Order: sequence, then C-alpha cells, then structure tokens
Amino acid sequence: MTHSHRHGRRALRIGGLAAAILFALPAMAQEAAEPGAPELDAITVTAQRRAENIQDVPMAITTIDREKLEVLTSGGDDIRLLSGRLPSLNIESSFGRAFPRFYIRGLGNTDFDLNASQPVSLVYDGVVQENPILKGFPLFDLDQIEMARGPQGTLFGRNSPAGVIKFESARPEQEFGGHARIGYGKYNTINVEGAVTGGLSETVSARLSVLHERRDDWVDNVANGPGDDLEGYKETAARLQVLFQPSDTFEALANVHMRKLDGTARLFRAGLIRPGSNEINSGFSRDRVSIDGRNEQTLDQFGANLRMRWDLGRVSLYSITGYESVETFSRGDIDGGSVYAFPTGPIGTSLFPAESADGLPDHRQLSQEFRLESNEWGRFDWQAGLFWFDESIDVDSFSYDGFGGPQNGYAIQRQDNTAWAVFASGDFDVTEKFKLRGGLRYTDDQKDFTAERVVGPFGPPIAPIKVSPSDTDVSWDLSAVYAINDDVNVYGRVARGFRAPSVQGRLMFADATLPSNQLVTVADTETVLSWEAGVKAQLWDNRLRLGFALFRYTVNDQQLTAVGGASNIATLVNADKTIGQGAELDVQAWLTDNLFVTFGASYNDTEIQDKNLTVFGCGGGCQVNDPAGTVAGTFRIDGNSLPQAPKHVYNVTARYGIPTSRGEFFAYTDWAYRSDVNFFLYESTEFTGASLLEGGLRLGYAWNSGDYEVALYGRNITNEEAIVGGIDFNNLTGFLNEPRTWGVEFKAKF
Repeated sequence: MTHSHRHGRRALRIGGLAAAILFALPAMAQEAAEPGAPELDAITVTAQRRAENIQDVPMAITTIDREKLEVLTSGGDDIRLLSGRLPSLNIESSFGRAFPRFYIRGLGNTDFDLNASQPVSLVYDGVVQENPILKGFPLFDLDQIEMARGPQGTLFGRNSPAGVIKFESARPEQEFGGHARIGYGKYNTINVEGAVTGGLSETVSARLSVLHERRDDWVDNVANGPGDDLEGYKETAARLQVLFQPSDTFEALANVHMRKLDGTARLFRAGLIRPGSNEINSGFSRDRVSIDGRNEQTLDQFGANLRMRWDLGRVSLYSITGYESVETFSRGDIDGGSVYAFPTGPIGTSLFPAESADGLPDHRQLSQEFRLESNEWGRFDWQAGLFWFDESIDVDSFSYDGFGGPQNGYAIQRQDNTAWAVFASGDFDVTEKFKLRGGLRYTDDQKDFTAERVVGPFGPPIAPIKVSPSDTDVSWDLSAVYAINDDVNVYGRVARGFRAPSVQGRLMFADATLPSNQLVTVADTETVLSWEAGVKAQLWDNRLRLGFALFRYTVNDQQLTAVGGASNIATLVNADKTIGQGAELDVQAWLTDNLFVTFGASYNDTEIQDKNLTVFGCGGGCQVNDPAGTVAGTFRIDGNSLPQAPKHVYNVTARYGIPTSRGEFFAYTDWAYRSDVNFFLYESTEFTGASLLEGGLRLGYAWNSGDYEVALYGRNITNEEAIVGGIDFNNLTGFLNEPRTWGVEFKAKF
C-alpha cells in the first residue's frame, strides 16, 4: 500500500507540473521579441520516416545539430559522449570505444556478449545497425542526430521498444565545398576530420568524408616495468557518397563506408572500489595499474547502402538496401589485477588470474526495405512497406593463463537471424487543428543458434547445443495532436513494441554438469505498452522552443541479463513485469541577441516486479542489499530499479558571442549530469555508480562569416573521477570515466 501511494504522489507532482506548463504557454506565446532579434531555425526530423517539423510530430524527440556535435567530439571521444546529452539517455560500455550499450527511459541491456540484442535501435543513414559492435561507428560529418523515445515498432521494427537513435550523414551537393578540422591535445591526442563535396556532372554529385583520431598510451602497467602501455588508440573512418539525380522524379544515393580501430580494450582495475562503499579506493592512480594479462583491441568494419526514390505522381516509392560486415578482437585482463606482489597497495591485487578475449571472425548483415508513401493526398496521407533482414554471426571466445600466458580455453557461438515484416501507417486531419495518426507492423523473427565449448579452462568440452527460437508479433501505435494556437501543440500517444527472443550461450566458464537449458539460455519475447502525453511550443517570436512529455510504460516478460558474479556466466531471464514512468523537458532559447542556451531534463522511475525472480550476487567482497533467494548465493530483485537507469538526467549548454568588426569571440560550455545507477540487477553498496557531473568548455574566435575558427577546448574540465562499471567476481574490480583532456582546434570551411 505504501508503495502504491509513493507512485501516486509522484504522478500527482509530475501532473501538476505539466498542467502549470500547459496553462502558462498561451500567455508566453503572446510576448513579442525585440525587432531584429535572432530566431530559432525550424528543425526537420524524419522520426515518422517522412520529413516533418519537429513541433508537429506527436512523440518526444530530441536532436543534436552539427555545431553541438563538433563541440562534443573535439576531444576525440567516441559515441558514449552522447550519454546524458539528451534527456533519458545513458550509454556505457565494458569494451571501451567499441560495443556501446544504450538505455532510453531506463530500458537497455547490460549483456556484454557480442551476440547480445538491445531494445534501443540505432539507424545510420536509413539502415538498422543490429549488432552492438556496429553501433559504435564514429560520429563525423553528420547533418543531424535524432532520438525518438518510446516504442518505435511500427516504422522501425523489432528490437526498438525503448526508442530509436537516427544518424543522418551530410548529403552530397552540386556546389563545390567542404570543411576541415584539426585538433591537438593532451596525451598527444590528434583529431582530423574533413569532407569535400561537389558535382561530377550535371546529374551526379559526390561527398567524401574522413576521420582520423589517435592518442598515445598514457597508463603505465607497473607489472611489466616503467613506460606507458595502455589507453591509447588509432582510429580511421571514411564515407563516400555518390548522388545520382537525373530528374526531379528519381534519385539514387550510394554510400560506402569503413572503420578501422587499433587500441586497447577496457581497462579493468582490481580493488578500485573501497569495501563497504561505492567510492574509489585509497592508493588509486588513474595513470597506473598492475595487470598480468595482455590488453589489445582491433576492429575492421565495412558497409554499403543504396537509397533510391521514385516520384510516381500521387505516391513515391523508396528502396533502402544495406550491407554491413565487421570483424573484431578484444583481449583484456578481466580480473583487473595481478597475482604477483607489486608495490601498488590494494590496486592491482587479485585472487586469481583471469584473461580472456572475444572476437567476431565472421559477420554479415543484409537488409532490404521497400516503402510506398503518399504525396500530399489532402486530409489523409499514408505509407506502407516491406522489410527483410538477414544476419549471420560467428563469435569466438578465448581464455588464457595469466601474465599473457598461453591459451587454455576456446568456445564458439554461431547464429543466423532472419526476419521479415510488413507495415502501414497513416495520418488523418480531422480538422485544421486536430490530427490523428496510427500504424501497424507484423514481424516474423527466426534465430538458429549453436554454442560449443571446444576446450575448457576449468572443465571438459561441452558438445554443441542448438536452439531455434522464433516468434511473430504485431506492433502498433496511435497518436493525436491538437494545435491550441499557431505556436502551441499538445499530443497524446500510445504504442506497443516488442523485442524478439534472445539467446545467450557463453560456455567458456560454465559448469558442464548443468542441463543444456541452463548452459544456453533463451529469453522469450518481451512486449512493452507505452503511454505518452506532451506539449510542444514555439514561443517569444521563435526565440524559444519547448518540448515537455509525461510517460508511463509496462514491459511484460522483459529480457534481462544476469551477468558474472558467483555464477561466473551470463544468463538470460524474463521478468514478469517492469514499470517505468517519468517526465522529460527540452528547451532551446535565445536569451539575448548573443546568448543561446539549451536545457534538457528527465526523471525516470523504473521498477522490476517479479516476486519469484532471483539472480546470483557478486562472487565475494560486496554487500548485497537484496533479500536472499531460496538457492544459496541468489538474491530476490523484486522492486529493484533497472540497471544503468538513472532517475535524473540533466544537460545544459550555453554559447555567448561577442561580435567584432571582423568576426566573433565566443565561449561555449556544456554540462551533463546523471544520478546514481545500479551496475547489475541486484542492488549492492559497492556496485552502485555514484552520481556523475561532467562539463566541457570551448573558447575561440571565428572570422570571415564563420568560415574559419580557432579554439581552445576542454573536456571533463573538472577532472571528475567516477566508477562507471564493474566486474563482480570477488575483487571489487571497476572501470572509470574518461579523463580530463584539453587542446586546441582549427576549423575551416571552403
């Protein structure tokens, strides 16, 4: 009863805030701006697969434009830099610059398997990037980033119950032009990005975009003597696009892209967490570790896609063909320490050697979509299509003796995943002010999976285990938007999404005596029903844009991953139900002629509801705060929040410019905050990540109408040191956020 009252009070407080905002907006819209004041540009999004003004789309959407993205990427950070920069978004990784794990409104997947599925879909240039390794492709020469929150199963398909993040590359142009950025900073960090575009003929244009980033090793492994050994990287990515436009009724855009990464795996640090707390242990040094295993990471990715459009008069036909392939190998010291005695205090101490590696020796993804879209049919418009997806993946797992010793274990996984879908969506103008939208999607998903342990480090081989989960499902959404006036819209949306069955079969350290259904686990289909209501407004003569949303969702049979701990394996489970609710706010505003600010905020309250669900706790050394389960070493997680799901996320940016006769001096600062998070399904004192606040600063001068710019930049300027993830064997191992960096950058447009 007390628990229900708590949720009721929160709902009333959030509802009261929504009502206050709603009633205040019409009055705010009447205020006039000073003549000649700067205005906000309209934001065009494709969250509903057609170009629309963001204000007219009945769902919560946040975008990041090119300037903000350039500021965030100035220090060479990977895609995790988006974490906290959008409301309700968290991103983390135990693989370093590869394999990001996304969480929207608390929904995500902590599974570190290269075969893992995620409930957040990532779409790059119209093509879904299904494997988590593909989702780490670098951010460069992009036109815009969009995040559509809530289930997106109608138009974007399976595995999108939490939402979709869309990246759109800048397109080729007929007029010759381009840009270049070069930066140099701490740790000998070099970032070079450039693009050139222009017409090859009257009907053909092209765009070549390149990125190169490198950083020297700056962490010394004292176990092998003096000298920096770790945390450096070299990464190169490129994209070539060719646009063919022979007429106004047809265009074809071909895209070929690649990525090559050579660096280090995530650096685990034994004894990083102080026992009995979630604080960093005394004796810690960010630039020093003691590990007895090798650390390396390589990645090679190649992809291509072809997007075509035919204008057939009353309708347009779209075709999107995609191909992606990636190979990767990542080897690290999983226990994060050394069994040998080095003068490093508690840091580096380990109770056993644990060194392993995972690789994708073979991966291939093919996808095809055909979509038919009406061309302004008046009060009713629609779109419908077919989608086909086929992925083949091989996962190799290796185990080694400590101190870079020989291989002592080898396991394999193989999976073929085929899915197809048919979908339709439409919108109807009931009146000039009131519009309805709705859609349906039918999906058929099939997986064929095999896992085998060829050589076991602690046990005998395990014969091949085969499973073939499959399911069909119907996703749908229904929404309405009403224009209070020309500046303020209110909307409501209800949507159903799903995630297809998942398989987990990491057999390297499994107990061979267990039955096959415990060695290879299958999570049944999860479904989510989400309710959302919000308001979008353009105020003060287009000087302020505001979006506010309330939401509540219920996930049935949610797929969760119980990782590591005392069981030393990853296991998939289904929770009976998970409830999530909260609020989100997006604001962009010109406060003065020279000061532009953005502000984002979100509150997410998640709760697992399953009285019988238990998971293993840590292997030792931590204090689990959940009640014990019926099996020794297990704990009940009923009532826990979801892992990596912060209740509070806030972000703010501010840009102030001082015009001169020849250019502009400017200062740009950005800050992101997230509250504490659970690293695992169980709640423990040590494996709770403390709240984190990180900021950036950019000071510079631009001239020649902004064509040239030189700037000083700093990332994590307060040098915040925070534990952002852990390995829960028995030695309180954790890993850290990115260090403070600073540097100088020059940009030019031509």
